Amino acid sequence: MTRPKTQNAPSSVGQPSSAPAVSSVPHTTRRGFVMGTVALGAAAVSEPGVAAPSPNQQPIPILDSHIHLFDGSRPQGAPYVGPGGDSPTTSLPSDYRKLAVPLGITGAIKVEASPWVEDNLWALQVMQSDDLMLGLVGNLRPEKPDFAELLVRHAKNPLFRGIRHGNLWGYDLTKMVRDDAFMRGMRLLSELDLSLDIANPTVPLLEAAVKLNDSVPDLRIILDHVPKLGPTPNTQAAYENVLKVLHHRKNIFAKLSAVIHRRAGEVIKDLEVHRPRLDRLIDVFGDDRILFGSDWPNSDGVAPLDEVVGIAKDYFADKPRELQEKYFWKNSLAAYKWKQRRS
Repeated sequence: MTRPKTQNAPSSVGQPSSAPAVSSVPHTTRRGFVMGTVALGAAAVSEPGVAAPSPNQQPIPILDSHIHLFDGSRPQGAPYVGPGGDSPTTSLPSDYRKLAVPLGITGAIKVEASPWVEDNLWALQVMQSDDLMLGLVGNLRPEKPDFAELLVRHAKNPLFRGIRHGNLWGYDLTKMVRDDAFMRGMRLLSELDLSLDIANPTVPLLEAAVKLNDSVPDLRIILDHVPKLGPTPNTQAAYENVLKVLHHRKNIFAKLSAVIHRRAGEVIKDLEVHRPRLDRLIDVFGDDRILFGSDWPNSDGVAPLDEVVGIAKDYFADKPRELQEKYFWKNSLAAYKWKQRRS
């Protein structure tokens, strides 16, 4: 049976055998960062997985912790096929590789953009042949009777790194944290050493993440697109209160993704407009719990991938090299425990 298509955008992974080689130089300039990543991209085009060092130091690898894959040309279609406009309705690893490798991206985590259970398998299949793909954040319903069976089965594939929940597909985490079956599913997720992505942040959603962390403290929780959340005068106090709590929660990570986004209908690309919020979020989550993610190709609705990567590079250009390494790849390893696939 052909399923109806919907166009709602999803506003919107064990220790590797050998981590990407990086330098211990404590600081880098904007020019050094850009030149290094260009060199990395050029090397990767000619020989995937091999990073050419710059004259002074090796470039910093970039792990994109948030991309979407889908294929609207399938007989059954796909529930999400991009943001519209000029963005293609088919998004496959080969499409992403062409854009990502020249930018210095050496790996990616695919975050599910479909509520269909069968699309977890579809995603694993299309990712298997491309070693740029390091993990899948899938979609399974923890409150359903078959969740444990499905989770254990999918977790046998090392690419399967967790599931997502939040404010999408009609899900409501603020209610589910009070559901016994759902919480049993969360404990199983933690026991299997998998993670939970939480999408489309609101203040109540952040509060629900704290409640979940209270109940399942060992579960790694990743908050997606946190820079998009702008508190209103009515929610400012609650927002500040939950940020104070999140500051101390070592297993709650934040994706500084969707930095470029629509605000009051306007797409703002000026880094100086976004800088205060990014500064605040780093103060809250610290150096060890922030991740890079592009949200490609959903991000096509506001900016091409090179601009999405570029604004992140610009913001971190004057930061210590150690912090850049953590944001651009090391923290994703801690959050998702993805396995390196290149020899």
